[in-house]
Amino acid sequence: MPKRVLIFSLAYYPSHVSGAEAAVREITDRIESDDIEFEMVTLWFDKAQPQEEKIGNVLVHRIGLGSLYISKILFVPMAALQARRLHKEKPFHGLWAMMTYSLFPLVLARWLGVRAPYAITLQDGDPYEKVFERWFIRPVTPLLDAGFRDATVVQAISNYLATWPKQRGSQVPFELIHNGGNPRDFIEDLFSQQDITQARTEIGVTEDDILIGNTARLVYQKGWEDTIQALMQLPAHVKLLVVGGGPDERAYKDLVAGLALEDRVIFIGQVDRSEVTKYRRMLDVFVMPSRSEGLGNVGLSAMASRTPVVATQEGGLAEYVFDATRNPDKSTTAWAVDKDSPEQIASAVQDIIDHPEKVATVTDSAHSMVTRHYQWDSVAKDMRKKVFAQLFRE
Repeated sequence: MPKRVLIFSLAYYPSHVSGAEAAVREITDRIESDDIEFEMVTLWFDKAQPQEEKIGNVLVHRIGLGSLYISKILFVPMAALQARRLHKEKPFHGLWAMMTYSLFPLVLARWLGVRAPYAITLQDGDPYEKVFERWFIRPVTPLLDAGFRDATVVQAISNYLATWPKQRGSQVPFELIHNGGNPRDFIEDLFSQQDITQARTEIGVTEDDILIGNTARLVYQKGWEDTIQALMQLPAHVKLLVVGGGPDERAYKDLVAGLALEDRVIFIGQVDRSEVTKYRRMLDVFVMPSRSEGLGNVGLSAMASRTPVVATQEGGLAEYVFDATRNPDKSTTAWAVDKDSPEQIASAVQDIIDHPEKVATVTDSAHSMVTRHYQWDSVAKDMRKKVFAQLFRE
């Protein structure tokens, strides 16, 4: 009989997909259903979606009141109650909290009688201070601390996140297992050069234009305004492709208008993960000036697509963003910049434009690194062997 695992995740496919949601899908799709059956409790953001559906190897149960902020708060007790109901119908062998916030409903569910061993995966992109030290979070951090303390195993996707459990007083077994890049980005011949040229033409990019961009949510954490401001220091034929959606979209469009850059910035909006590789392949430079990252899956994916990467080394980005000057002991994989530094972004982009031979060497090195160390097949095997096996006492 297969083992049964219940996942707690605030968001999931098909909408609100980011690195954590992609990780769940990539991992669970690679584990046979006759080995582990996965179910999930997640927020019902879009009432047009079914309340229950099977996505890959995960039976998804959606609960809540839609996208209202209060729904995120009510998700905690509602998810705990749903977990108790599902556990009574057919008991789970293990629980899995995806990101720190999911510890709230998981801990409450255990108080309500769902007494199964559990794993925590730290995928958080926000900095430690935001996750644990905001004024309205501090009163309930004892719940999080209890969650870390009583877990069977904690897994993190970067050394940066690996420091969090001990800071919360946890002494439980720990596993460092990185995420992987988007599998489509590893397919060399997924698009022909003619396909890419045509796609660039369709959005108004000429053969002589240099296209920089990112494929990330439009939020403060991602540093989009630094890339927009860097355009002011770059030649007029350098344009910016903005692929993603988010709460700060209006603010970024206003910034573009205020700087009179409307003819140099192209907003695409949110695209499906199956389509995002095409946009990364359209870029001449991938710019990722994040203020915090748990790991930064999109940076790995850009490297898999052999696109030169300009990025900060904040949080988990330091795991694979190796700069010739800042990391002389490692093979260069990117151009590193400080956060909040548009002038450094402009300088790095100009260096990439001016030195194509250097770009070829760096992108080859980056591609080799992600191919060796950041593949989802290996991630799924490690999760099964090192994390889920501990839940089942194998």
